[in-house]
Amino acid sequence: MINTKDILETIDMIDNENLDIRTITMGISLMSCADSDISRSARKVYDKVTKSAEKLVETGEFIERTYGIPIINKRISVTPVSMLLAASGGDPLVYARAMDKAARELGVNFIGGYSALVHKGFSAGDRELILSIPQALSQTEFVCSSVNIGSTKAGINMDAVALMGGVVHECALLTADRNCIGAAKLVVFMNAPEDNPFMAGAFHGPGEPDLAINVGVSGPGVVRAALAKCPDGNLTQIADIIKKTAFKITRMGQLVGTVASSRLGVPFGIVDLSLAPTPAVGDSVAHILEEMGLETCGVPGTTAALALLNDAVKKGGVMASSHVGGLSGAFIPVSEDAGMIDAARAGVLSVEKLEAMTSVCSVGLDMVIVPGSTSPETISAIIADEAAIGMVNSKTTAVRIIPAIGREAGEELEFGGLLGSGPIMKLNDTRSSAKFISRGGRIPAPLQSLKN
Repeated sequence: MINTKDILETIDMIDNENLDIRTITMGISLMSCADSDISRSARKVYDKVTKSAEKLVETGEFIERTYGIPIINKRISVTPVSMLLAASGGDPLVYARAMDKAARELGVNFIGGYSALVHKGFSAGDRELILSIPQALSQTEFVCSSVNIGSTKAGINMDAVALMGGVVHECALLTADRNCIGAAKLVVFMNAPEDNPFMAGAFHGPGEPDLAINVGVSGPGVVRAALAKCPDGNLTQIADIIKKTAFKITRMGQLVGTVASSRLGVPFGIVDLSLAPTPAVGDSVAHILEEMGLETCGVPGTTAALALLNDAVKKGGVMASSHVGGLSGAFIPVSEDAGMIDAARAGVLSVEKLEAMTSVCSVGLDMVIVPGSTSPETISAIIADEAAIGMVNSKTTAVRIIPAIGREAGEELEFGGLLGSGPIMKLNDTRSSAKFISRGGRIPAPLQSLKN
C-alpha cells in the first residue's frame, strides 16, 4: 500500500532539506580496449564510452522528471588507465584526451579512472601514468584521477607516497591560474573501493562487470532536520533517529539505481549511502554534529559524535538496499561543507583534528586547502599519515589536498559549484619530514592483515 505520509515526507525533504541523489555513475570496463597501438586503443576507449553511456544523461533527466528526485551529477568511471598503458606504451595523455572528448560529447559532469593501483609496487604503465597526471588534469576539463598507494593486505608503498607529494604539488602549480583546480581532481587512496561512484576518486575496478550503474546519495540536511525534532534525546535515541533517516534516504537511492539500470539495460551495482555535503546552507555534516550538541565542529567530542553518525548511517542504510558499496558513511570535505568551512575559518577545526576524525568517517582529508609554500615532502607525509590510519583500521582513507599556489594560511580559495570554497589551513610543518619520506620502501602490512 502506498503510504501518503511517507510520500509527503520525502517531498518535504527534497524541497526544504536539500535531499538529492548526488550522482548516478556508470562504470565501464575498458579491458576490451587494450591494444599495442595507443592511438587505436584510445579510439576504442572513446567509442566504447560514448556507445555505453549514450543515454546516461537522458536517463537521469527522465528519472528527475518522473519521480521529482534531483540528480545532481551524471558521471562515468572507467578501468584504471594504467592497465591499458601497460599494453600500449606511449604517451598516456592520449587516453586523457580521449576520455575528455567522450565526456564532453555525452554531457556528463566528470569521468574518473585516469588511475593507477600501486599498493604493492609499480607494474608496467603505472609510473608513466602517475607522472603524467599533472599534465592530464591541467589539459582536460572533465577527467579525474586517483592512485591507490596502499592496502591493509599489502601495507603502504612509500615509494609511491613520495612520488605523489610532488604530483599533487605540480597539479596545483599547473592550474594556479584556475585556483589550483588540478589538485582538486586528484585523490590518493588507501584501500580504494572498486565501485565508488563519487569523484574525484571513482574508477571501475578490475573485479567489476563490463558495465554497472552505481548510485551515490546525499542527505546531511535531512539528518540534521530529523535531529532538530529531538532536542533533548539521549545519544541512543539520536543514533536511532539517524538510522531511520538513513534508511529513507538509501531507499530513494535504491529506487533510482533500479530504474536507471532497467532503462539502460546495465546491471545495478551498488548504492553508496555516504552523506555527501555541499556548500549550501543546511546541507552540512558539521551541522549534524553541532545539532548533537557540539557548539562548533572541531571542539573536543567531535570525533566521538562523528563515530556515532557514521555507524548509524551504515546500520540504517544497509537495511535499505540489497547492494551497498563504495565508501558509505559520512564525508567531511572541508571546502564542500558549509559548517566545516565556518569551523575552519574560526580556527576551531585544524588539520590535526580533521586527521583524528578521519579514523571514524568514510574518507579522509578531503578538499583541504593548504599554503602554496607547502613542500612536496610535507604533502607526502600527510598522505602517509592518512594511509596509516586506513591500513591499521582496515578502512578506506584518502587525501585530496590543494596547495594554494602563491597564497598563505588565512586566505581563501574559491572553486565554485559543489567544490565550494574554503580557508587555507595552517600546517604544523616548521620541522621537516623529508628524511622519513626519502627512505622509500614499504611500510609492512599490520598483523590484522593475516586473516586467512
